Amino acid sequence: MKNLRSLLFIAVFALGMSGVANAQKIAHIDFSKVVASMPEMQALNKNLEKIEKTWKDELQGMEKKLQDKYTKYSAESDKQTKAINEKRALEIQDDQKRLNQSKQMAQNDMQQKMNDGLTPIVDKARKAIQEIADSKGIIYVIDTSKGVLIAFEKGEDLYAAVKAKLGLVELPAAKK
Repeated sequence: MKNLRSLLFIAVFALGMSGVANAQKIAHIDFSKVVASMPEMQALNKNLEKIEKTWKDELQGMEKKLQDKYTKYSAESDKQTKAINEKRALEIQDDQKRLNQSKQMAQNDMQQKMNDGLTPIVDKARKAIQEIADSKGIIYVIDTSKGVLIAFEKGEDLYAAVKAKLGLVELPAAKK
């Protein structure tokens, strides 16, 4: 019975020590900083800016045509019959609907292109972090970009290793 108690005490102590050893295998990284620093993200942002400008120009052209038509029809409304004015009002409404649909389509297109472009970038960053964590024997990597960690300064920051592996670019300093 005494031996069983001793074995039980040793087992509990050994399990407790392994928990302490595992607790040392935690690191942290600012995942959003990694993704923002990737050259692929820089290229995606430039591409999205070009697409956004194209949509913006097209939508502004549609708005200008609609405004011009509205101005013309308003100026001529006194000289037209009630039937023609009603027809023109419906035409303006249809044009406004098309403009709103185009705005929605532009927003959806931009969101889809962002999602399509971001997925491989995020996957590449996660893979690099996982490989570095595996090589260092790290079990848990905590994302500090969420801002919920209180004490992460004492843990190992993997950013420098991920930066070297992925060839990350320096981000401009944040403006205050």
